[in-house]
Amino acid sequence: MILYEMKCGQGHTFDVWFRNADACEQQVAAGEVACAVCGDRQVGKAPMAPRIAKGRGSRAEEAPVPVAPQPAPEVTPAAVAEAAAQGPAAVMSLLREMRRQVEANATHVGDRFAEEARRIHYGEAEAKAIYGETTDEEAAELEDEGVTFTRIPWVPKHDG
Repeated sequence: MILYEMKCGQGHTFDVWFRNADACEQQVAAGEVACAVCGDRQVGKAPMAPRIAKGRGSRAEEAPVPVAPQPAPEVTPAAVAEAAAQGPAAVMSLLREMRRQVEANATHVGDRFAEEARRIHYGEAEAKAIYGETTDEEAAELEDEGVTFTRIPWVPKHDG
């Protein structure tokens, strides 16, 4: 998985996850990528600077490494806002779809999430989408180190 910052014709920037660089090019060319802000399908890659590593590892520059899968097209900020306007049941449905996408496209690493995310970030392990659990303290440390990750509400698969 790879994270690109995209820019639409209106000048909005937003992040999108892709399986690889070829998938990015194909999806953009097919008009399958829409701006998360305005829905414009005239998008392209925005200029991105490499991330400078702080401390760990001997490499001077580190590219951001995604540790979460690309959300399904319907799980966008606009879709979340629309679901929120429809009420709690719509939000829960959207969160369940997000969970389904994560489970289908990422490897569960359990409570080793922080350790595995660091290994991927510093090039010590294969770059791949992962998910798991971490403490607030571990999450803060990952942020301080510049490790790219996202926290999402983990809802039950079904009403129970």
